[in-house]
Amino acid sequence: MRALVKSMRRDIQVILERDPAATSTLEVILAYPGFHARQFHRLAHPLWRRRVPLLPRLISHLGRFVTGIEIHPGARLGEGLFIDHGMGVVIGETAEIGENCSLYQGVTLGGTSTQRTKRHPTLGNNVVVGAGAKLIGAIHVGDDVKIGAGSVVVTSVPSHATVVGVPGRVVAIRDPDNDTTERLPDPEWDFMQRLQARIAELEARLTALEARLSATEAAGPAAIGEQQAVSSRQ
Repeated sequence: MRALVKSMRRDIQVILERDPAATSTLEVILAYPGFHARQFHRLAHPLWRRRVPLLPRLISHLGRFVTGIEIHPGARLGEGLFIDHGMGVVIGETAEIGENCSLYQGVTLGGTSTQRTKRHPTLGNNVVVGAGAKLIGAIHVGDDVKIGAGSVVVTSVPSHATVVGVPGRVVAIRDPDNDTTERLPDPEWDFMQRLQARIAELEARLTALEARLSATEAAGPAAIGEQQAVSSRQ
């Protein structure tokens, strides 16, 4: 019981530390769905591990109804988990979350296999998953990883990395020894930049041609005839 109370206090302290909008312990207890969802799971998970039929799923379902956060009772959650806002968060049965992780609204830790095996993501410690991000399959996300909002991650991610995009790709890796960040080459972004530059160049040429055509038309038929004659001689 003492360990349970200590863990619940940790949940409250984590919210107060990471959410500037949280002003008091009472506010967290009464008005934070992430805290409520954590407590529902705290009740359902031991029952699930003891193979109690139906009841753990009913508790999970009630938690989903109350908070908008769906956590399967089989999922393993580490200490210090912070679910901010939380509406639409889904955490699958075989998902594992390390310590001091943060999930924002709309995050999915989903599976792809229909087999009764490990089919959901494993998150290391100190992982931040942005709003709307989808992590799919039995992938492993290392420690201190940041996943950008809206990313779709279907492959494992090394520690200290930053992931963005669809599909998710590593764009930077932080060196924890000297706290420096190395920006990695991004061929897709480079291609998009070249494509945008080419489009801008073609638009400029088209604008110039339209301007010349307008000037010619404004000069009258004689100028058009002269222009055609010059073109034929060339």
